[in-house]
Amino acid sequence: MNEPVVTARSLTKHYGDLVAVDGVNFDVVDGECFGILGPNGAGKTTTIRMITCVSPVTAGHLEVLGMDVAHRQRDIKARLGVVPQDDNLDPDLTVLQNLLVYARYFDLPSKLAKERAWEGIRLFQLEDKVNERIEHLSGGLKRRLTIARGLINDPLLMVLDEPTTGLDPQARHMVWQKLRQLKQKGITMLLTTHYMEEAARLCDRLVIVDKARIIAQGTPGELIGRHVGTEVIEIHVTEGGGHRLLDELRGDPGGHEIEEYEDSVYLFIRDGSLNVDLGELTKEGHEVIRRLASLEDVFLRLAGRGLVE
Repeated sequence: MNEPVVTARSLTKHYGDLVAVDGVNFDVVDGECFGILGPNGAGKTTTIRMITCVSPVTAGHLEVLGMDVAHRQRDIKARLGVVPQDDNLDPDLTVLQNLLVYARYFDLPSKLAKERAWEGIRLFQLEDKVNERIEHLSGGLKRRLTIARGLINDPLLMVLDEPTTGLDPQARHMVWQKLRQLKQKGITMLLTTHYMEEAARLCDRLVIVDKARIIAQGTPGELIGRHVGTEVIEIHVTEGGGHRLLDELRGDPGGHEIEEYEDSVYLFIRDGSLNVDLGELTKEGHEVIRRLASLEDVFLRLAGRGLVE
């Protein structure tokens, strides 16, 4: 097994009376893309801030690249590539200047800084924007530049905090493509996101967090199989529709797990078999959708479907 790049044991963070991270345990191993998946406010960014030595640990143990974050902050930061949740590019500089100025923080020689800058520009297809100021870039271009900037010091670990939040679908898929290329190059990545599809596409392993705690962990496939199954049938109950078959399902789901929320009924199919007549449900006046199970189903089953303020 590859060596751990990040090791967290009973990792805890308090802000006064608020518990932002509550005793979590996980490892990130060399060469993988590891995801921290959860809703806003779950503790994802707080965990990232501790790993990147921006926020001190309240309790527990945290090692990054074999170094304790309590004692080796400078050494850890020198070996990390960080892509923050918000773009913090310098608006007064061009694309190329942003990369070259950032390289100075790592004391890179001028020649090497230019080489690395142009590697990032070519990788993220920014050649025709090198002399553009940041204010003239789209959101997708800014994210690509921010990721290129995070690679300038040839990091041992890339930390990406919600890298595609706010992007349109085309820009999001472009960023995913580039992150897959980095993964193929063997770069270890730690990714936080609240996009379930993003986690499924990019992550080798992940943890799902909710209310400051880890509620599940494993590969995307393991989590789907363990908590949901292979397929999901959504039954959206129509007002005035018949309820004969629905009442039978509630009384005896026939070995399938069933969940109800407001006007919807969910059947979770684990073995591929189905003893429900979907046509009869439609005849009773209900909308029926049959689809493959996903990470979103896992999260909603574990964390609940209701909004929490």
